[in-house]
Amino acid sequence: MTVYIARRLMYGVAILLGVNLLTFVLFFAVNTPDDMARLAIGGQRVSQDAIEKWKADRGYDKPLFYNSEQEGVSALTETIFFDRSVPLLVFDFGFSDAGRDIGHEIRQRMGPSLALAIPTFTLGLFVCVAFALLLVFFRATPLDFAGVVLCVVLLSISGLFYIIAGQWLFAKVLHWVPYSGYIEGWGSARFLALPVLVGILSRLGAESRFYRTLFLEEINKDYVRTARAKGLSERMVLFGHVLRNAMLPILTGTVSALPLLFMGSLISESFFGIPGLGSYTIDAINAQDFSIVRAMVFLGSALYIVGLILADVSYTFADPRVRFE
Repeated sequence: MTVYIARRLMYGVAILLGVNLLTFVLFFAVNTPDDMARLAIGGQRVSQDAIEKWKADRGYDKPLFYNSEQEGVSALTETIFFDRSVPLLVFDFGFSDAGRDIGHEIRQRMGPSLALAIPTFTLGLFVCVAFALLLVFFRATPLDFAGVVLCVVLLSISGLFYIIAGQWLFAKVLHWVPYSGYIEGWGSARFLALPVLVGILSRLGAESRFYRTLFLEEINKDYVRTARAKGLSERMVLFGHVLRNAMLPILTGTVSALPLLFMGSLISESFFGIPGLGSYTIDAINAQDFSIVRAMVFLGSALYIVGLILADVSYTFADPRVRFE
């Protein structure tokens, strides 16, 4: 197990190095420092002197990868890549193009993102699995058919519809919750209730249908028929055998998604005015602040790799047949 985890961590480091290099090349190939300066200052008619001053103030006046004016190690260290991308490998996010501390803003916005993501994730997983088990329990009945139709309808509707319809119904018509906003502490519950409900509904159709398929594949296997032959009730068969043996594909999606909860939801946070990492990324894209965007891309990649490693390790606890030498 230790050797396996160490090998996966080495693979993860190699992937992060590649992601770091690739995102740097893509961002600076599409948007050169001169283009960034023009966007920040205000258009194509900006003087070259103003562009050079903007670049010098932010360290963009250096070469990208190799500084031919320097000698020895300084030829590599006195570059934009060393100043802006290498520190990401130790999670030093530096400063945005506007001069703000990215690491400090990430720490500030992580709380609202988790306050929205954790209830949505946990309640959504429970509701989807419970609904799928209910359909399997009543399989081949009108209730099962109606549930499958409902799942298809739900997954066919865009997530934006749930947000707009939820704001119209619960905020405008019923006045149960506010349209948008966020406050610290327990008072945030009234602001988060609607985004959490929308998040659960938007994933109910696709995930419940997927889990139902998994459970139906398991329920016709030999060990299930053996359990029934021993006199176990259908409830015991579903929860004690079918659910446990279907945990591997469920864990693949759920455990690997746990670290990504820190990244927040791009759409929900923007529409509901929640100052989390999702809205932070959207604001950075709109402001053309590529330092923040690159930092969030790198952070998301690192968290995703951690999630995949956690998913692989969790297999050994869900299924004793899985062992890593």
